[in-house]
Amino acid sequence: QVQLVESGGGLVQAGGSLRLSCAASGRTFSSYAMGWFRRAPGKEREFVAAIRWSDDITYYGNTVKGRFTISRDNAKNTVYLQMNSLKPEDTAVYYCAAATSWVRITDSRGYNHWGQGTQVTVSS
Repeated sequence: QVQLVESGGGLVQAGGSLRLSCAASGRTFSSYAMGWFRRAPGKEREFVAAIRWSDDITYYGNTVKGRFTISRDNAKNTVYLQMNSLKPEDTAVYYCAAATSWVRITDSRGYNHWGQGTQVTVSS
């Protein structure tokens, strides 16, 4: 089992920044990559970003590309999501998740462990 705990969410004004953290524990060696998803009220879950443990390869959703940066600290088993130039439409619950391969990295079905989520609210 892999346990994931997100933190760092909150309320921020448009144009501001937040950094989310996802601390992983348990059988973390069984995961291949980590990803961030988000779900806004009334909308489906959306892929945000992913990073591969072995070589730092990253991939971003189109709506956040150029504004968000995913990174990792292997020693701390922690993945980060730096969010800059935030917009009201970025308001959502953000989830981190562990994937067992890179093949379906943008598909939530490619992930087998999920955190509880952290709320991000961007005011206009």
